[in-house]
Amino acid sequence: MSFSAGMLTYAMGSKKFLVSTAVFLLVSAAVAGCRKEEQAVASVANTAATAEHRAQATSAKQDEQRAQLAKIALPTKSRYVDVHEPGAWSNPFLSFDAQMINVRITLTDANTSELGQGGILRPSAARRQEVQIKQQDLVEALIALPERAWPYGRVVAIEESPLADKKARPAIRRQIEAAIQQLNDLGVVVDEWPAR
Repeated sequence: MSFSAGMLTYAMGSKKFLVSTAVFLLVSAAVAGCRKEEQAVASVANTAATAEHRAQATSAKQDEQRAQLAKIALPTKSRYVDVHEPGAWSNPFLSFDAQMINVRITLTDANTSELGQGGILRPSAARRQEVQIKQQDLVEALIALPERAWPYGRVVAIEESPLADKKARPAIRRQIEAAIQQLNDLGVVVDEWPAR
């Protein structure tokens, strides 16, 4: 009987040991879980704060760009409604390709005299300039243009490049739609021309 009483005492002692070990492990796991949860919450809070700072910076930049473009007069549709040829368009003309945007501008004649206008001494083609830019530089490029490059007001013409690869057309279309959205958000009117 003493043997079984000793075993019983040992078994009860080891049960207490197992129970206390189990309780210790549960408490440790709970504390560790709380720490991980606190770390996760802190990480999410930091990410949210960073995203908020980025959004504020983007909004401030967009407000600054909008203010710079607001210096250009509002568009006058009667000045450009009858223009149907890219060569006759006097405001910035954007032609989208798969990788680049071709920006074509025609500066107004600095000489206000009617004498010789458009003739051999003052050809309009001499005032036309073209530059290729990346899509992320579009707004900055338009802001950099002088006011005399906007005779119709704050309006641009956009077209899909006639030389673009047919396989790239869906990607170009997405670029055009993104540019239209971006320009409209900044107060620039977009006159989209059909693909030729």
